Amino acid sequence: MYKHILLAADGSKHAETAAKHAAYLAKGDSNAKVTVVYVVDAVSSKHDVISSGGNGAYLEAVRHERIRPIEQILEEEGVTFEYKLLKGEPGPTINRFAKEEEMDVIVIGSRGLNAIQEMVLGSVSHKVSHGAPCPVMIVK
Repeated sequence: MYKHILLAADGSKHAETAAKHAAYLAKGDSNAKVTVVYVVDAVSSKHDVISSGGNGAYLEAVRHERIRPIEQILEEEGVTFEYKLLKGEPGPTINRFAKEEEMDVIVIGSRGLNAIQEMVLGSVSHKVSHGAPCPVMIVK
């Protein structure tokens, strides 16, 4: 089945639902691994830096904490996973990472945390589905 599963996550409820589906896919193969990818774009990065007072270690911890519920889902399901923090525009960055890492499938929630960006620029899941180098599962 799928051995290399990319789970795009932003800390939203839709990402948590996507994590359950990624876990289900991973449980189909004992050698499967989920890579949880959190992408920081320029807008959220600027906000995060200002709110953290420029403390890099604190900032990394806050960003990772947003993903903690998703990691808990994967841990509870007994799935092997790793966490990657990437920087850039989410859609293209996810697709580039999926290609570089030869992912078998991308699992992503249909909606994320940034509703304004979604309305103006189009959803991240839409951009991922149109540029992905592998199958994409969009979870509602």
